Amino acid sequence: MKTTLSLALLALAAPVSAQQIRPASPQPYNHAIAAGYKALTLCEGIFDAGRSEAQIAATELRGIYPEYDAIVPTLPATVDRETRVVTVPFDARLAPRRALWRPRYGCYLSPIGTPVARANPAAATPVPLPADPRPWPMGDANIAPRPSASLAALVSRAFDRASFGAESVTTGVVIVKDGRVIAEQYAPGFGPMVPNRTWSVAKSIAGTLVGIASPGAKIDPAKPAAIPEWRRPGDPRGAITLDNLMRMASGLHSDTAGNRTDAIYFGGTAVTEQATGWPLEAEPGTRFRYANNDIMLVARSLRATLGEARYASLPHDSLFRPLGMAHTVTGTDWQGNYIISSQVWTTARDLARLGQFWLQDGVWQGRRLLPAGWMRYLTTPSGPQPADGPGYGATMWLFGPKQGLPAGSYSAQGNRGQFVMVIPQHRLVIVRRGEDPGAARFDIARFSAEVIGATP
Repeated sequence: MKTTLSLALLALAAPVSAQQIRPASPQPYNHAIAAGYKALTLCEGIFDAGRSEAQIAATELRGIYPEYDAIVPTLPATVDRETRVVTVPFDARLAPRRALWRPRYGCYLSPIGTPVARANPAAATPVPLPADPRPWPMGDANIAPRPSASLAALVSRAFDRASFGAESVTTGVVIVKDGRVIAEQYAPGFGPMVPNRTWSVAKSIAGTLVGIASPGAKIDPAKPAAIPEWRRPGDPRGAITLDNLMRMASGLHSDTAGNRTDAIYFGGTAVTEQATGWPLEAEPGTRFRYANNDIMLVARSLRATLGEARYASLPHDSLFRPLGMAHTVTGTDWQGNYIISSQVWTTARDLARLGQFWLQDGVWQGRRLLPAGWMRYLTTPSGPQPADGPGYGATMWLFGPKQGLPAGSYSAQGNRGQFVMVIPQHRLVIVRRGEDPGAARFDIARFSAEVIGATP
């Protein structure tokens, strides 16, 4: 008996070879996430943007995260245009991944393993939505850019895949000066009514929504965020403020720098299942660590504070519709939590409207939608800052002379080259949309500086 036990203990203590612990290749989980990535991207691209599967495969699904880049093209997809559901099988033992479209919210992913069930037929909304006949900025009429020769040439260079970043892929540029569109250009397959994903530009939309909701809900960013999952006595995360979250200073652990949240974005995991579960690893307010989770928790706090009906209607009724952002939808997980760290689909024109709204200090068509001083709050650094590059306010990146731009410039920006640059000193809003693959980077600071030089 002793000998047998000793041998068992020795076996447990023996080193395990890499071959023994190496997971089966290819990993089933990576296939599940890749299938979700493809289903969601096709769903939004087809049913919100009106793009073809071939166009999406060549642009939005090219040069994605390396774990999934080789897998995605191998996965077949079925598009049901009647019910507006995209289905992507990935494993014979599990149900296919599904992305389902809804009006105002775009597409959402069902969790991995959800049995396939036929969805209800979706509303027959035109795809893409037509132009709004109202004059700019509420609509799309009377937009007739007449850029100078130098500005037109500069904007065209943004599309050449070399001038502002090797292999960068620009899909749209809109430049607004003094509230008027002075330049606009799109890549083939895109256009003024064709939305694509904002990625982290959505974070700045989240900061804007907090401001819109704050007067009626009496939201004070300096107070602890209203996260129900942290309310148990003794939970140290209960001290994390909304301001900490908006400034990427929560002190929460995240598994990677930049906080890849693939399980939520492409796996069908709910925000309230994962984003609320990370532990502290630093004192709140003492460390800058860019994190998707922090902004998803901002939205979680809004849901708990506002209640279901107000929370569900907030983006569309209080921001998009008042600004004429008719081609913008905000995605949720399958439990109704906004994934507003990334999952917003919109057009370059709609982002230009948003940038102009920020430039006008939250006033639109003579009506104040943001509390006075909110834009100053979003664009003022406080507490820990990034180690290098632009600074950070509360959901806004901060630019200035170190980046070759006037003091007080700021930007919303996201993965694959999404930018809304606001330069108050020159009354400029510069929107650049992109689908930059892999490590390609578009130099928005240099492009913006050259726009200033080419703009009277």
